[in-house]
Amino acid sequence: MATEIKAPNFPESVAEGTIATWHKKVGDSVERDELIVEIETDKVVLEVVASDAGTVTEIKVEEGDTCDSEQVLGMLGAASEGGGEKPAEGSKSAEGSNKEDSKKEETGEKQDSAAAKSDDAKPAASGKQHDVKAPSFPESVQEGTVATWHKQVGEAVKRDEILADIETDKVVLEVVAPADGALSEIKVQEGEQVESEAVLALFAEGAGGDAGGGEAAASDDTASESKDAGGGSDEKVGDKILAPAARKLVAEHDLDASKIEGTGKGGRVLKEDVQKAVKDGSAKKEAKSTGGDVKAAAAPAPAVEGDRPEQRVPMSRLRQTIAKRLVQAQQTAAMLTTYNEVDMSAVMNLRSQYKETFQKAHDTKLGFMGFFVKACTEALKRFPDVNASIDGSDIVYHGYQDIGVAVSTPRGLVVPVLRDTDSMKLADVEKSIVDFGKRGRDGKLGIEDMQGGTFTITNGGIFGSLLSTPIINPPQTAILGMHKIQERPMAVDGKVEIRPMMYLAISYDHRMIDGKDAVQFLVTIKELLEDPARFLLDV
Repeated sequence: MATEIKAPNFPESVAEGTIATWHKKVGDSVERDELIVEIETDKVVLEVVASDAGTVTEIKVEEGDTCDSEQVLGMLGAASEGGGEKPAEGSKSAEGSNKEDSKKEETGEKQDSAAAKSDDAKPAASGKQHDVKAPSFPESVQEGTVATWHKQVGEAVKRDEILADIETDKVVLEVVAPADGALSEIKVQEGEQVESEAVLALFAEGAGGDAGGGEAAASDDTASESKDAGGGSDEKVGDKILAPAARKLVAEHDLDASKIEGTGKGGRVLKEDVQKAVKDGSAKKEAKSTGGDVKAAAAPAPAVEGDRPEQRVPMSRLRQTIAKRLVQAQQTAAMLTTYNEVDMSAVMNLRSQYKETFQKAHDTKLGFMGFFVKACTEALKRFPDVNASIDGSDIVYHGYQDIGVAVSTPRGLVVPVLRDTDSMKLADVEKSIVDFGKRGRDGKLGIEDMQGGTFTITNGGIFGSLLSTPIINPPQTAILGMHKIQERPMAVDGKVEIRPMMYLAISYDHRMIDGKDAVQFLVTIKELLEDPARFLLDV
């Protein structure tokens, strides 16, 4: 019985989509939940998977054509309707030998085995070949860099397990395995640039482990030693086996590899292990160490008296983009900064009084950022010019408040966005910020998390900054800078009292915002924070 292959039900904000890639062609067999086609919308890429096992019998909408929500894209028939399973690419010679060998025609498994042993198939392959492609980049991202290969050729992986990381100028994208199997060839090495949907490697279903014979079934240690000379393979340093990305970090930070505990298979040292060692300083070399066990890949930095060591490392794509955007902001915007100070007594007393009750009720801590987000949201509603964006010679007024919160990560500063903060409760804000911080440190923030935003808050106070001038995040027209809370003597009702004070700074684009509005906007935030009851009374 034929089954319709339908587009997903699009959200109301998505009118139509474009067929980006058909991963199956007419006659190809598919398993249940296997990816058939990808649809690209103006916001996300949607995946259409097989509702049942069968064979693709018809494609109604070709790649590049547009489709509507729930439109029929093709037809999926029973496995027998497509003329049987289509053999894996490069296994036609094996197909002929299968017909001559009647014993191998008794079961489909034996046919697959014969196909895998064909001359054209990869050594570790025992099933269908797949192209491992880079994700579809958004229009704002031109290219990416292959940061890390988490799996090597012949290493067994499970479906959806991470194969590689691609670093763009905004986020790190993960490339996952299309099925159970193994990589049969890596086409793009670490450090090389790739474009959207470029082929990174070849993948064979069912390969790796015991399926691929002696080479693929070898232990990690043996495989690493045999590939020791290869630039993109594991390397044994002393009694440690280092993944390529880990080896690169060890060289950059001049670490003692023998002191790093490996958490990978067979004690393999991964990139994450080195990052942890860098953070806690547990793998630093001794003062007189010359890096004896580290091979040529390690940058020599002997600690000799009178030496003036230097280290040159390439700037990451994220850092390059940050630099470019900050310079662009200063060159294009008429940027001005105005300052004020806020007495944090009321917020701190409220937080101290309710923090335990708040945590029990909402399973998250009550921080300071939630108060600032809510205060900024109210101020943005009162001063729409501060919530606007400049687009060429046009001004775009936003009827909503999407506030970006600057988050420091090991890769640099990123600005994920809280959507519709006016409708968010204080607990929702706090939970979202904690989630952003965790995903930012783990490199799990997506491009969609950082797109848009009508206003930004940055908190240099967590690093001890007393006063600073934040730089606008284009095309936004203003940014608020928070700073360190410090006790200072203040004149209160004719008396000197010690109060916890914070300097606030708002940088704004004078092309769009007048000085009067910027000052009043900042005063409004100050008043709301000094009397948090205003949040409840809307005054």
